[in-house]
Amino acid sequence: MTAVVVALAVVVAVLTLLVLGLLRSHADILRRLHEIDGGTERAGAARGSAPRTVGRDEFTTFPEVQAPPEREGFTESRDLSGVGVDDDALTVRVTGVQHRTLVAFLSGSCLTCQRFWDAFQKPAKLGLPSDVRPVIVTKGPEAESPARVAELAPRQVPVVMASDAWDAYDVPGSPYFVLVDGRTGTVQGEGTGIDWPQVRGLLTQVTDDATYAEGLEARRVAKHRADDERERRVDTELLAAGIGPDDPSLYGEAADEAPPAADR
Repeated sequence: MTAVVVALAVVVAVLTLLVLGLLRSHADILRRLHEIDGGTERAGAARGSAPRTVGRDEFTTFPEVQAPPEREGFTESRDLSGVGVDDDALTVRVTGVQHRTLVAFLSGSCLTCQRFWDAFQKPAKLGLPSDVRPVIVTKGPEAESPARVAELAPRQVPVVMASDAWDAYDVPGSPYFVLVDGRTGTVQGEGTGIDWPQVRGLLTQVTDDATYAEGLEARRVAKHRADDERERRVDTELLAAGIGPDDPSLYGEAADEAPPAADR
């Protein structure tokens, strides 16, 4: 009986050692797989990454709008040159003109883009400001179906097939919109949305901000001119009263003598 108990104890001890060895091996395998997958490095990179900063106004006011990625490669607007829906060379000027241009980057195979293709069929109902001209840009015939683009293209809105324009404007995907001021060649706003009413509302906000900035600058110029005019009027009245630049009264009653010309 004692021998049986001892044998059982030995068996249990051996099994315990085997189980511990298997658990340790399993843990080592999981750790190595995690290292191979790059989990430690990715976690460290995520913790050490800095917040992104984006210049210019963006169409990203509402939660549904996706924030655009980094815009390091985009510096200034360019005219749009490519192929039209009739396979003819087409160029649309967006710089050096007296209006703004809303450049809509769309695709013939994008489901969300279909809403914008439909909206552009009736440009009079878009509700754009009077100085904004819409233009649609798809990728070139090498990346888009010309037949599909011709089927979707509205009659009254220019459609340019040009992959170079997507590269020049550093477009992250479709749909994407860029508002260009043709007089200055600067971009007033850019971004995306889920439908046209949302993009139109954000475009209105950007327009209102630009109008406010222009009005603020105009008021500053007017105030500066008013100050100059008031100064000239005061000088004229003083001279008419016989008070010249060297008059001691201009420097206070306690002054014993007029300050030297160099100090004045």
